[in-house]
Amino acid sequence: MELSAQQIAGFLNGIVEGKPDTRVSNLSKIEEGKPGTMTFLANPKYTPFIYTTEASIVVVSKDFTPSQPVAATLIRVDDPYQSFAKLMEMFNSMTASKKEVSSQSFIAKSAKTGKDISVGAFSYISENAVLGENVNIYPQVFIGENVKIGDNCLFYPGVKIYRDCIIGNNCTLHSGVIIGSDGFGFAPQSQSDYIKIPQLGNVILEDHVEIGSNTTVDRATLGSTIIRRGVKLDNLIQVAHNVEIGENTVIAAQTGISGSTRIGKNCMIAGQVGIIGHITIADNVKIGAQSGIGGSITEDGAIVMGSPAIDAKKTRRNYIHLSNLDEIVKRINHIEKVLKDHKE
Repeated sequence: MELSAQQIAGFLNGIVEGKPDTRVSNLSKIEEGKPGTMTFLANPKYTPFIYTTEASIVVVSKDFTPSQPVAATLIRVDDPYQSFAKLMEMFNSMTASKKEVSSQSFIAKSAKTGKDISVGAFSYISENAVLGENVNIYPQVFIGENVKIGDNCLFYPGVKIYRDCIIGNNCTLHSGVIIGSDGFGFAPQSQSDYIKIPQLGNVILEDHVEIGSNTTVDRATLGSTIIRRGVKLDNLIQVAHNVEIGENTVIAAQTGISGSTRIGKNCMIAGQVGIIGHITIADNVKIGAQSGIGGSITEDGAIVMGSPAIDAKKTRRNYIHLSNLDEIVKRINHIEKVLKDHKE
């Protein structure tokens, strides 16, 4: 499907600068742009590419001022990054798979399904499961007993949702995601033996949650593990039993969150962060990569890093001192020697 610059500008509430009838049928990176594609410029580091790109249309900020001629047609918008994200979503919807229920899938007789659903081959929908409208299930997805799924959800191949879990509207789960596996609960009986504690709760994902590939969210021991509205989880994250993650929090890959921890809303947690259990993290907190969180963070908007994590500014100063540690030790040894010689 081809779109003209004028049509795209109308969709984005933008202004065309150049040829309004320029047409594109695909998207591209600005440094690899080809004729017939559209790209965008949001990061100033990529500005040199706007003068060399072969892309036919470039989405730019309204205040962008070129320092030399630009061959491409420009579409000026308030926020190029957000505008291009809308375009990517639109192009993605154009290539969405056809709505059909594969004859090689299984849907239990007691399951309830809404309109316009798609179920891929070898997917399994268990007893008493409830699916909303416009749910798109790729092949080899498992939906357990009594699971409830809202409207407009998308599950990629290999997603597994265990019994009794609840998925809200407009949620996306990528390949290998597991929702509702048992939490890590074992009671020691002796020095070499443990008894498993039954995990009787569930997982609740609220609306507009997206979870990356091979991330796991454990069911609660009792009650619910809760992922609030708008949360975005990257690939390879472990969320333990009875954790609660607040609205619009984003968490990068390889982070592990131990049981019964409460994370506030609008937090940003970088990759490889380890978070101990039974603590609280306030709203709007930012945690640097590879940080170790061993206690509650009670200050709204705190920025921490390091292991154990402390205030980010203090951590950066400590890193500078650490890099000079050898020189500092030499100076101290020299001062001690001078003082000793002076006493003698």
